[in-house]
Amino acid sequence: MQIIKFGGSSIKDSVNIKNVTEIIKKQNYLDSIIIVSAIGKTTNKLELIVKNYVENNKDLQNSLLDLEKFHIKITNDLFPKNHKIHSAINLYFKEIASFLKNNKSPNYNFIYDQIIPFGELLSSCILNEYLNLRGINSKLKDVRNLIKTDSYYRNSNVNWALTQKIISNTKFINSITLTQGFIASNEDNFTTTMGREASDYTASIFAYCLNAKSVTIWKDVDGVLNSDPRYFKKPVLIKKMSYDEAIELAFYGASVIHPKTIQPLQKKEIPLFVRSYINPEITGTCISHSTELNPIVPCYILKKNQILISISSLDFSFTINDNTIYILNLIKEHKIKINLTQNSAISLTFCIEDEYNNFDKLLNKLKSNFKIATSKNVNLYTIRNIEKDTMRKFKKDKSVLIEQIFHNTAQYVVIN
Repeated sequence: MQIIKFGGSSIKDSVNIKNVTEIIKKQNYLDSIIIVSAIGKTTNKLELIVKNYVENNKDLQNSLLDLEKFHIKITNDLFPKNHKIHSAINLYFKEIASFLKNNKSPNYNFIYDQIIPFGELLSSCILNEYLNLRGINSKLKDVRNLIKTDSYYRNSNVNWALTQKIISNTKFINSITLTQGFIASNEDNFTTTMGREASDYTASIFAYCLNAKSVTIWKDVDGVLNSDPRYFKKPVLIKKMSYDEAIELAFYGASVIHPKTIQPLQKKEIPLFVRSYINPEITGTCISHSTELNPIVPCYILKKNQILISISSLDFSFTINDNTIYILNLIKEHKIKINLTQNSAISLTFCIEDEYNNFDKLLNKLKSNFKIATSKNVNLYTIRNIEKDTMRKFKKDKSVLIEQIFHNTAQYVVIN
């Protein structure tokens, strides 16, 4: 069993869907599970729909219509007029409209998780039908019947025991099983999501439960690069790396691999290949057990739109111990992610990201007991395998607010 994952950019339009189909044919993916993300920027469009719905915005219908037209254009490009895909797409949009009309919950995160997954449901349906149209035997399965989670909407946790039992007892065809990434369901069968960009994680869940031979993730880059080409010049392709190094890079925010992806694969020593759908002839990157980084180069990671917050006691007393526990519990309660921590005798400083827009609420809680200083919209750079010359060149012409070095990893908070 092989587990294959195609990201949203790989199927962003009809041309790319045809290209992915050719890759699947050439790679001879028999006895495999193929996992897909939403098409292109569909998730962004669905997030706008959720926003318009929650805010009772008059643009709600226009945003729905825009998304529907986008998918209809793709199906019109790929399929004949009488194909069943057209009615299937129409039915999905009726389901979205029905939920928006009948929903009674004011919980934003719940609403988000009932709407956003339609991106994956639409893309998997379209690709599955197109594969069969091209003579490739593929069967569509709803991943919500296979992966079970808790009810932590937008960042749910896998119920591994139940998921293992379900997947182990599921019959998969000897050709291709097509399913969705990123989404799952809870014990009440409400849809959940496992975190933004978590389709890679879905692939590793299936690999773990099925003792797969390998996982291959197809991206728009040649493999794992030592830096993001959008922000750094002359990125270098890393041909081989260990699970540990991949976990470190993902932890610090490397966008090519979702942070949760590696651990299930590491437990069963299942190799992960990262390849390019643009240049499929390139072998890409292999992540496996006890593999040294090849080549050994500094790896640069940038996390934008961070918030730097410094918390000091009002009476100049120490912040450690009880105060530290109180502050960390508040941060956890507001679902704020800490990416860097630094402390002195009378202050704690965090570089954080506010994915759930709870920072202002946290700030109000803290202000009653502490002196607060903040800097918004800062950048956090992390450099792995750093050397003195690398540090010197990197810091040149940058306004560094915080510098922190631990072993071979350096982190810098920089004014944007």
